[in-house]
Amino acid sequence: MTTAIVPATEEEIARAADILQGGGIVSFPTETVYGLGAISSNPTAVARVFEAKRRPFFDPLIVHISRFEQLGDLAADVPELAERVARRFWPGPLTLVLKKRECVPDIVTAGLGTVAVRMPRHGVALRLIEACGFPIAAPSANRFGATSPTEARHVQEQLGGAVDMIIDGGRCEVGVESTIVKVSGDSLELLRPGGVPVEELERMYGHLLEQRSSPTIEAPGQLPYHYSPSTPVRIVGTIDDEHLRNKDAALLFFTSHGGTPHDSRTRILSPRGDLREAAANLFSSLHELDRLGKCVIFAERVPEHDLGLAIMDRLRRASRRQDRGEGDDNA
Repeated sequence: MTTAIVPATEEEIARAADILQGGGIVSFPTETVYGLGAISSNPTAVARVFEAKRRPFFDPLIVHISRFEQLGDLAADVPELAERVARRFWPGPLTLVLKKRECVPDIVTAGLGTVAVRMPRHGVALRLIEACGFPIAAPSANRFGATSPTEARHVQEQLGGAVDMIIDGGRCEVGVESTIVKVSGDSLELLRPGGVPVEELERMYGHLLEQRSSPTIEAPGQLPYHYSPSTPVRIVGTIDDEHLRNKDAALLFFTSHGGTPHDSRTRILSPRGDLREAAANLFSSLHELDRLGKCVIFAERVPEHDLGLAIMDRLRRASRRQDRGEGDDNA
């Protein structure tokens, strides 16, 4: 039986909080993507999140808080740099990875000695965390490896009845998952590009940030394959006449060009070339093109600065689906 979508009224948020307190799992909106949450201190409830998504237990979750003071309940040490970064970018699409307290269950952190924490900017998410009274561990509310949900109906389509409740908070504003950084003393390391542009972090930090390539998973979204529609994705420099003539292809343009077609198999991330608009439209466009049942989605390359870095990160991981087996796996 498919779980119904409910409006984000105070009554429904209170009911969702009761479900969470009782060990249930709830999908809720954030400014990045829709999350699938359980109380972070309840290992049994968190296990239901993994089961609903078919997510492997080696992939850690992000814990969502509603007040800065809750960070100290989860992190064993909050360096001055971490506090500065949090004060600057929270609430918002930034996740901090810090040494964890022993009270944080290992299932949340995949057995790592660190915990990923963020304070979302979406009013519904913040009210839910407050009403629940506990931090909420939540990955993106999609099947593991599939395209992330930016609308409530995406959650319903992918997870069906595996969720106890789906709260509709409208379309997600940012549209890509949070930026993740690891803080160790006075050192800041990029683990995943996302909703906070790397350039903004670098201006505050005073140094360039590099994304370390490591076989060890330290945060969500670090697998080489992720965010994938069922239709194979191929990244191209520019969608040209050859791509246009291929009637078995769906087309994802970055921006409008002369003669860009406007039909059912075409989506344009931002007609004016705005990277924030493109990020907000990325996953919903992939969902829509995937429903067409074409043989391939040709995705036009996006400039890799500002939010373009996060967009290309998601497209590259989505394009690697064809290189792996099924059954593998945001916001």
